[in-house]
Amino acid sequence: MDLEVSPALTIPATELGWRFSRSSGPGGQHVNTSDSRVQVSWNIAESAVLTDDQRMLLLDRLDRRLVGGVVTIAASEQRSQLRNREIALVKLAELVAAGLAPDGPSRRATKPTRGSGRRHLAAKQQRSATKQNRRRPAAE
Repeated sequence: MDLEVSPALTIPATELGWRFSRSSGPGGQHVNTSDSRVQVSWNIAESAVLTDDQRMLLLDRLDRRLVGGVVTIAASEQRSQLRNREIALVKLAELVAAGLAPDGPSRRATKPTRGSGRRHLAAKQQRSATKQNRRRPAAE
């Protein structure tokens, strides 16, 4: 059951590690007896399907999610272990695809328009007048 991330990248099933445990949530007494929670792990640092550039990009972008170069995804939304396996694979594929996606265009700096500057100053004057009206009247 290979995982196709994109047409150019497919993670072989041999590189995926699976762990199963008891899940909390819906299911009644069923959850006490079946291992429906799924964890799928993929070692990015030692993967044979990634180029060096892809590996460095993923290790850099997914740094907070990695433990020793391994990314782990958990799924326990469904009562069925099979369905949770499918959900975990989809989550992993989306995470890797997002990590390999090119950066968006950088922001181009702009100046505020003359009208927005006028509105900003008018709002400041209005706030100032409001606060002036809150003061005690001067004793005359």
